[in-house]
Amino acid sequence: MAVSAEDIRNRTQSDALGTCSVVMVSYQTGPVLIDSLRAALEQEAVDAVILVDNGNSAETRRAVDTLAEADKRLRIIRGHGNVGFARGCNLGARAATGSHLLLLNPDCMLRPGVVQRGLQVLADNPSAGALTVRIENTDGTEQRGGRRNLMTPWTCLVEQFRLDRLMPNHPHFQRLNLNETEPLTEITPVQCISGAFMLIPRAMYDRVGGMDEDYFLHVEDVDLCLRIQEAGGAILYVPDAAVTHVKGTSRVFPLVVEWHKSVSVAKYFGKHFRPQYPDLALRLISMAIFLRLAVRAVPLTLNWVLERLGLRVARED
Repeated sequence: MAVSAEDIRNRTQSDALGTCSVVMVSYQTGPVLIDSLRAALEQEAVDAVILVDNGNSAETRRAVDTLAEADKRLRIIRGHGNVGFARGCNLGARAATGSHLLLLNPDCMLRPGVVQRGLQVLADNPSAGALTVRIENTDGTEQRGGRRNLMTPWTCLVEQFRLDRLMPNHPHFQRLNLNETEPLTEITPVQCISGAFMLIPRAMYDRVGGMDEDYFLHVEDVDLCLRIQEAGGAILYVPDAAVTHVKGTSRVFPLVVEWHKSVSVAKYFGKHFRPQYPDLALRLISMAIFLRLAVRAVPLTLNWVLERLGLRVARED
């Protein structure tokens, strides 16, 4: 069959952009995982989709296996138990063959062309160490956490108590989450992005040592962003491409998730801010983190029970 000049140009361009291996870490995700895998397999330039199965139902495993039989690019890593998100990402990265890695949540739906667009932006910006796109809720609004300022004890305090309202234009009173700020219309450097969609050149991932496995769940993406910038890589937000992050699909008891999040935040502050903050201050911050968890324990548990009974709509993360 004859090959057109346009086909040759497209193939040459794709080769220049490199290839992408998608890494998903899944634990009790539910049926949305299959939709997410299918969307990832439909992307151009994706040479493999690597599912790190930290633990899913028998029904979900059977559906995944059926999909893998139909498309050999889907590779499944099992048998290691629930090792957490960071270690799961590193397991997937070690099995990847692409020149780029896309860390993707298993309830995140890629839209057509989004990976190709990300690879093009990285090719046009060789100093970039990672990027994300617009991460949307199912209603099309921008999701919280997709683009953020770097998490510090101070930015968390500003976010928690909305101190930005006191001095909204002061550079030291900026919110942690930026989804409620003016929408961006151009590719823009940001301080921190979400692990729900994080496209990274493989060379940069290896250079910084991948995910820090001291974090079991949450904050590992923040830690990675900080280390990428320390290594000289810019982090970009691409507003003209988007994905849908369903959220709320996990069947895990939410208080367990909040516990791991609290532990991770305390570890992150101790790891990166000990020179700037006295030990006493960091201890008090840790106490405040777990006090907040204790206060939230009852409503989280009550909401979860009501959801199981069908008396409440899905909780907001």
